[in-house]
Amino acid sequence: MSFTGTQDKCTACDKTVHFIDLLTADGVPYHKTCFKCSHCKGILSMCSYSSMDGVLYCKTHFEQLFKETGSFSKKFTPGGKSSDKELARAPSKISSAFSGTQDKCAACQKTVYPLEKLTLEGESYHKSCFKCSHGGCILTTSSYAALNGVLYCKIHFGQLFMEKGSYNHMKKKSESQEALPDVVPDEQPAPPPQDENREDN
Repeated sequence: MSFTGTQDKCTACDKTVHFIDLLTADGVPYHKTCFKCSHCKGILSMCSYSSMDGVLYCKTHFEQLFKETGSFSKKFTPGGKSSDKELARAPSKISSAFSGTQDKCAACQKTVYPLEKLTLEGESYHKSCFKCSHGGCILTTSSYAALNGVLYCKIHFGQLFMEKGSYNHMKKKSESQEALPDVVPDEQPAPPPQDENREDN
């Protein structure tokens, strides 16, 4: 009995694929070593690949491609620039929900993508940046308090008020989005008012 081999050709390199080295994805034959992401050239496995129109991607680059372009086209935009033809067409509702954004996180000043975005009081935040400026507690939309653009959890907000009896010593956001120190130096307390109706003996 003789082994005749296979007649399958690898889609990536167009060479004969021997049975021992054959990997079939979506009915298409590949050498195991040719089964790579078209963007990063990383070797893929059956559980780590995505494919669009016969082009292979690792899961990371497949998702990144969708975020950058708003669609699953075959190419990444070089340098993040779109062609004039792409700019002329209006994005669909779905693609605009996942495409790039100009929103910056009020806490870290980095881009906030729609899937990780919280918008409160006109400001955008990463979910991981939405935390108390005093204690670092993770906040929710129902557990935060804000004063002068600075976020606090309700517990620390109350504690800081009780310390001084006012909010004057709490952080304030400056023009450059940086916070000032927690406490403003105490002023000398005014002497208690003298009771004019008091009789001296």
